[in-house]
Amino acid sequence: MHNAQCLAGMAFSNALLGIVHSMAHKTGAAFADYGAHIIHGAANAMYLPKVIAFNAKDETAKKRYGVIVDYMGIADRNASDDEKVAALIAYLRKMNDDLNIPHCIKNYGADSYPVEQGFVPEEVFLSRLHDIAVNAIGDACTGSNPRQPSVEEMEKLLKCCYYDTEVDF
Repeated sequence: MHNAQCLAGMAFSNALLGIVHSMAHKTGAAFADYGAHIIHGAANAMYLPKVIAFNAKDETAKKRYGVIVDYMGIADRNASDDEKVAALIAYLRKMNDDLNIPHCIKNYGADSYPVEQGFVPEEVFLSRLHDIAVNAIGDACTGSNPRQPSVEEMEKLLKCCYYDTEVDF
């Protein structure tokens, strides 16, 4: 396991990971005082559909997601890129359902299982939101994201990840 972890770390250090990881890095321990260490893998799984929706507002990224969907075979090859992005997001959300991973921070419970009301109270999330957004923007992974978010956009994106709301910006 040590060797595998080392190899994985070296691979991730040389990869261009984007804001899914930036957000997961900065939310992981941000609520530890509430008993909510958001497991990195679960955070990535929760945030990925929202980040894809955010990035797909960039036409180049949207086309790249379309190519990924074509390789995965989860939508008709003749579908529009918007339809392919929607199919990819739906596929990932279903995967989270199948793996019992919540769709949002609000419903993040013990051992990363979904619950009606998770560890992180809304008022605590909102009080820490700006600092988390600033720190996520400053994360090393942010620079390689296909769409560079402002602090305001990162705050909106994190809110979408808290409430499981649509990314419409």
